[in-house]
Amino acid sequence: MPFSAPPLASGEPAVLSASLDNARHLSSLLRAVHFQDHATCFATASGLRVTVEDAKCIQANAFIQAEIFQEFTVQEESVMFRINLSVLLDCLTIFGTSSLPGTSTALRMCYRGYGYPLMLFLEEGGVVTVCKINTQEPEELLDFDFCSTKVVNKIILQSEGLREAFAELDMTSEVLQITIT
Repeated sequence: MPFSAPPLASGEPAVLSASLDNARHLSSLLRAVHFQDHATCFATASGLRVTVEDAKCIQANAFIQAEIFQEFTVQEESVMFRINLSVLLDCLTIFGTSSLPGTSTALRMCYRGYGYPLMLFLEEGGVVTVCKINTQEPEELLDFDFCSTKVVNKIILQSEGLREAFAELDMTSEVLQITIT
């Protein structure tokens, strides 16, 4: 990490602390699930999951493994909060979205727990910006209890190709069948 964020003013330890050398990777991942303004963040020792839901009928998850971060610390068994994803994305791209060769925006995230804001420390070219994003009480999320032991096939697709395929579907149809051979 090219910079170290100042300690939190109250001296309280953060229940979630994470850092990345390039915030653009995180913002690209979060843009993929940004179809609603708010998201629920769920952190455990294994990583950070960001979940976006719409009307309890569609859900998108982005999971960032702890190993992806240069530093990732969770002081409790799990940490959960709701945040305005639009504001978070604006903060992550505060230095712009174009990446010049040799430059990147370093990120340090700190969250002290329930009732506290998510603090972002962003640094690029020696300039440090601090963003405080208010957090909210997380809403209950849908639990899609997919049994991973019964998975027969998995497909990993480029999101652009999948979006084009969905755009070509007949939305007046009552049934969609996908066959994998």
